[in-house]
Order: sequence, then structure tokens, then C-alpha cells
Amino acid sequence: MIIRSADDVTATQHEVSGDDWTSRRILTAADRMGYSLNDVVIQAGFEMELEYRHHLEACYVVSGGMEITDAASGRQFAVGPGGVYALDQHDRHTARSPGGARLVCIFNPALRGTERHVDGGYEPSGD
Repeated sequence: MIIRSADDVTATQHEVSGDDWTSRRILTAADRMGYSLNDVVIQAGFEMELEYRHHLEACYVVSGGMEITDAASGRQFAVGPGGVYALDQHDRHTARSPGGARLVCIFNPALRGTERHVDGGYEPSGD
């Protein structure tokens, strides 16, 4: 059994931040669950183009809201509290949050926990 909180990984190698986001990797590949679980805080004004070539991702919006634009179709989606967006085809997309948001994100395969964004996505880490 694993008991862990976002606070347990704060200020460790499993807390990774960008200019307007922070991701706390609560479960990682080392936990051998087959997926990773992240607590993600998005600051107001966030906007980033992303494409996860090596991972599938599902994001559950806990609070705030996200605006997702699918790059292939141009379709736009608003996702609020209680909503999910799942990138099941390694979808290139733009994620925006004008007012900020808090997300629970699951990655498959699991992140090691120290990956950084490279060219809009996570690349396998060498650690």
C-alpha cells in the first residue's frame, strides 16, 4: 500500500515547475502501478502547446477551468470542475487557463517523475 500526498513530494525532484504551472508527481514509475498520478496547479494566464509523443494523458479538473484546442481539427473545448479531457491519440493541443486551475493528471506509461517538457511534451528521462 502506498500512502502519499502532494505535500510529501513538494520541494523534491518530483516537483517540477514552469513559468505558470507546477506538477507534483505523487505516483511515479518507481511505484510500479503502470501509470503516474500528478497534482497540477495552473496559474491564471497559462497557455502552452503540448503533444505527448510517449505518453497518454487524462486530466480531471478539480477547480478552475481549462480551454483545450485540438490542433488537428481546430475544435475548442471548455472543461470545468468535474470534467475530464483525455489525450488518447497523443493529440497535439493547446491548453489555456485564463483564470487558473487545479488538475489531477494521469500518464500512461508512468512518468519517472523528473521529466521536463521538451518541444511541447515529455521525453523519456535518462534517470
